[in-house]
Amino acid sequence: MAAEGGGKEMNEIKTQFTTREGVYKLLTHSEYSRPNRVPFNSQGSNPVKVSFVNVNDQSGNGDRICFNVGRELYFYIYKGVRKAADLSKPIDKRIYKGTQPTCHDFNPLTATAESVSLLVGFSAGQVQLIDPIKKETSKLFNEERLIDKSRVTCVRWVPGSESLFLVAHSSGSMYLYNVENTCGTTAPHYQLLKQGENYAVHTCKSKSARNPLLRWTVGEGALNEFAFSPDGKFLACASQDGFLRVFGFDAAELHGTMKSYFGGLLCVCWSPDGRYIVAGGEDDLVTVWSFSDCRVIARGHGHKSWVSVVAFDHCTTSVEDGDPPAEFSGSDEDFHEQIHFGAGRDRANSAHSRLSKRNSTDSRPVSVTYRFGSVGQDTQLCLWDLTEDILFPHLPLSRTRTHTNVMSATSPPATGQTTTTVSTTTNPSGTNGKDNVSNSSSSGNPANSLPGTLPRSNSLPHSSNPAGGSTPNSHTGSSISKFATLSLHDSRKERHEKDHKRNHSMGHISSKSSDKLNQLSSSRTAKADAAKTLGTTLCPRMDEVPLLEPLVCKKIAHERLTVLIFLEDCLVTACQEGFVCTWARPGKVGLLSSQNNPANSPSGTVV
Repeated sequence: MAAEGGGKEMNEIKTQFTTREGVYKLLTHSEYSRPNRVPFNSQGSNPVKVSFVNVNDQSGNGDRICFNVGRELYFYIYKGVRKAADLSKPIDKRIYKGTQPTCHDFNPLTATAESVSLLVGFSAGQVQLIDPIKKETSKLFNEERLIDKSRVTCVRWVPGSESLFLVAHSSGSMYLYNVENTCGTTAPHYQLLKQGENYAVHTCKSKSARNPLLRWTVGEGALNEFAFSPDGKFLACASQDGFLRVFGFDAAELHGTMKSYFGGLLCVCWSPDGRYIVAGGEDDLVTVWSFSDCRVIARGHGHKSWVSVVAFDHCTTSVEDGDPPAEFSGSDEDFHEQIHFGAGRDRANSAHSRLSKRNSTDSRPVSVTYRFGSVGQDTQLCLWDLTEDILFPHLPLSRTRTHTNVMSATSPPATGQTTTTVSTTTNPSGTNGKDNVSNSSSSGNPANSLPGTLPRSNSLPHSSNPAGGSTPNSHTGSSISKFATLSLHDSRKERHEKDHKRNHSMGHISSKSSDKLNQLSSSRTAKADAAKTLGTTLCPRMDEVPLLEPLVCKKIAHERLTVLIFLEDCLVTACQEGFVCTWARPGKVGLLSSQNNPANSPSGTVV
């Protein structure tokens, strides 16, 4: 994969990339970091995180950015695609001793130009409420660590609330707080409120109002991240035990679950309309889960290491005219409701208005493509399109759009037929722009079995070798290469089991310590548990769901990536070295030319 602009080395850091909508460009003058701009020695430090809030400033500089690097926390005016603020003059800077900030979140409801409410979670378990504009520290929660002593992994304001917030810890517990309540001087006592499969919710027993209001214990191991649905009614939790669990938040009831292909889940996000959830983690995959069907509908393979962040791009919505479907279970209104994005998303008004117009003026359906992105410890950024052939496999193939194979997992070819799958793309850059054609024989497959080749969107190159030979383009050395072969053919599964027994037999253990024997035993237990879910609706095999290929997969940093946020004019990434980078969307770089006049630029000059 050559670098954009003539680079030839695969390990070269990319400064631009091309998608079907145009070229995204890294804006070096828009970079935020510590004032000295020296790469941070990240060894042993918590991930760099970034939070944004808009304070509705009348000057046009309403966005504010907060990011943590090591023991330090910074708060600046964020200027998007324009030149970054003067890094030597942060609005607020804090250096902590004895603990490190791990995550943070602004409350958008209470934010003004004079005051913002920022929650900061710490490695020792405390949560701080600060106002970086007034430079005040309002409250410190769990100060004595009586509620939880483990690291804070995620903190979020409850949507629509000015006072409630939720905190997750590496202990696997979540706590609901009210900023108006104290945490008490003694450890809280709890009473069971609701219990289900691998989760429980307790209320805090107290004569007077105190924190926490509720304690959730979810799964086994750390609760790495949670995300509220766009309407705030549901909560998706990604846990170290590999499970995605989705709860009705107010009722504290489990709506559905999903299991990773391997290892823990590290990140999770919702589609803008709340219909789909994407999770990523230690299996190097991104997994798409349908909220309504409670099942995995696709996986994406592009990363070579753990996926640290997933995020939907609510600004990139593809809307195309479509032929009327030959068959659809439900009315046109049901279909339109199914694909119509939720109202009120200001940053996607253009696409939404087009979609609404089509729905109101023409009975023919439209084609909608969801765009989401991911970044990982492999220092790569991947962009993905979730297309209608994955979302609506029951529709006729004539409505299939670009970047996808016409073969669906739900429609295997008849016995004895040889099927040719063709993938076309309209990518203007030429990347993945050629037609990919692969022949696969389904001879001998029962009528109710899946085809020998994988159904894919943005299909990965794959072999038609019936013996299951490896593909030349496979990512050797990555965990998915090791585990994806489990499900392609039974014979390969049997060979893997033999290899597993041989490689992990007691006779091959050179260590004499009982600790390593215990680790081996726990590893076997984990693998046994994984084997129980593999092939079920919780965790389909690799050949049972479509496999997405990234539209873009670029190395954009020297250190592992920890942030991906989509904004209206740009997308924002950050790496563990402490550099927060802004990538201008196609056509947005031209905005700079009109700002080169210092009289028109709030920052004075633009490089």
